Amino acid sequence: MEDAGSVATLMDSTSSKIQQLQKAFAELESHRAITLNWKWKQLEEHFHGLEKSLKRRFTELEDQEREFETKIVESKAMLERRQATVVANEQASLARLQQKRDAAVCAITSALEKHRKLSSDEPAFDNSKDHGGAPDKEDKPPDAMAAESNIRELTAPSEIENAAVKLYPELVKLCQEMDSEGLHKFISDNRKNLAVMREEIPNALKAANDPASLVLDSLNGFYSMEMPSSDAKKDSNLLGLRRSCIMLMECLSTSFTNLDQELISGMISSDVKERAKVIAEEWKPKLDELDVDAGSGNSLEAHAFLQLLATFGINSDFDQESLSKLIPMVSRRRQTADLCRSLGLSDKMPGVIDVLVKNGRQIDAVNLAFAFDLTEQFSPVILLKSYLSDAAKLSSPGKLGNTSPSAQCDVNEKELSALKAVIKCVEEHKLYGLDGLQKRVVQLEKAKADKKRATEVAKPQSKRPRANGAGYGPRVANVAADKSFYARMTDRYPQYIYDRPYCYSGPTDNHVAPVLGTAAYSLPHSHGNFFGAGYQYQVAPYLH
Repeated sequence: MEDAGSVATLMDSTSSKIQQLQKAFAELESHRAITLNWKWKQLEEHFHGLEKSLKRRFTELEDQEREFETKIVESKAMLERRQATVVANEQASLARLQQKRDAAVCAITSALEKHRKLSSDEPAFDNSKDHGGAPDKEDKPPDAMAAESNIRELTAPSEIENAAVKLYPELVKLCQEMDSEGLHKFISDNRKNLAVMREEIPNALKAANDPASLVLDSLNGFYSMEMPSSDAKKDSNLLGLRRSCIMLMECLSTSFTNLDQELISGMISSDVKERAKVIAEEWKPKLDELDVDAGSGNSLEAHAFLQLLATFGINSDFDQESLSKLIPMVSRRRQTADLCRSLGLSDKMPGVIDVLVKNGRQIDAVNLAFAFDLTEQFSPVILLKSYLSDAAKLSSPGKLGNTSPSAQCDVNEKELSALKAVIKCVEEHKLYGLDGLQKRVVQLEKAKADKKRATEVAKPQSKRPRANGAGYGPRVANVAADKSFYARMTDRYPQYIYDRPYCYSGPTDNHVAPVLGTAAYSLPHSHGNFFGAGYQYQVAPYLH
């Protein structure tokens, strides 16, 4: 407010200062020889205008200041009212909570009193002596009480596990019956909901008497003796069975989660481990026959073998170096990283990643580098750029020795697949430094769509049958010396057959339409085949 007062004082003194300026201006005008262009009247009007403008602006600022102070007072009052409301609500909530607490305490106290009264009213004699029943809890021997407590401890978890299997209670029944074939059939019948079953099978397996033996029994038929390995790749039923075997072994490992190694060893008996070793020894030589799927890193056979070792804890009986050589066969499987950790192959990962990079599978190498924190040793951006460069070199038409349009289309398709794989990897790991990939994908997809449209346009259209039912057979052409090459309209397109006055059939050795022109020509009768009208027939191609 002091600043506002000083501003007002200064504004009031402007009149006296204008008068002083007028005197100075008059004195200046008396000393000059030439009259000034500006008169005092103009200067006075200018300064009075500035004075009015400043006063008006000052008044507006004062009004805004008063309005702002009013809003501050109203806001403070509103905040105080809200604070009082919140405090009142808190007090009311505490009061209701205290009432409920007191009511609960009273209910518990009354229930305890009733229980004490009922206990005191019971007769204090031994029913077992009079009625021959079982002894009371107090009269039971300690061994019997301990056995009953152990039974309760063993049965209670199974009841909880049965309750956890909500959507597919049949799984619990099959596991209790140790029915491995029925378990396979149930999984196959409900393969559309594998994600839900994958969550419920670990709990269902705990209901089995020997979960490890049940899973081991389910591996029967993984390798069909009646089918060669080449045909096994095409059998959808066998492939589904193999995927189910892998899932059951994974679910058994999941059921062991958060358990000590000693407990896990106790749940898998030595007999079951010996059976697992026998199966692993039978499967290992068959891995040498793998070719296509193993080269792409998506081998079910190698995955099942490694999962068998990890689930039943028999990996120590096999050479670690040979196991690490199997990892590239399953590098595209989502469980690869966890599988390597379970097998104790984490220290072998740099060598595995080197093998993947040398074989042109940089995307799998990037995924494993992130899984095992090896991104400093193997730069993801450099690996992905190398993958794109290799894909461009391998798919170039000059490299393939074929520059046809179909070959170019195949090249674009390969480059498009490589770009989409890299983009997916970039988005999954949130990488930077690979700009322009989406633009290139849009270009290739546009070129692919244009090529498809051009191919559809270039396809020959099927011809419609003619109205006179003549089909697509050869037509009669009247070509004579006194006629031009292009016949008249009536000659090129004959009239309808029933409008003709005469119709003669031609010789059987000429495949012609039974329609003739009306004009007759004087041609020698001793030459060739003639119709009755003296017209010689000649076969000519149909002219459009």
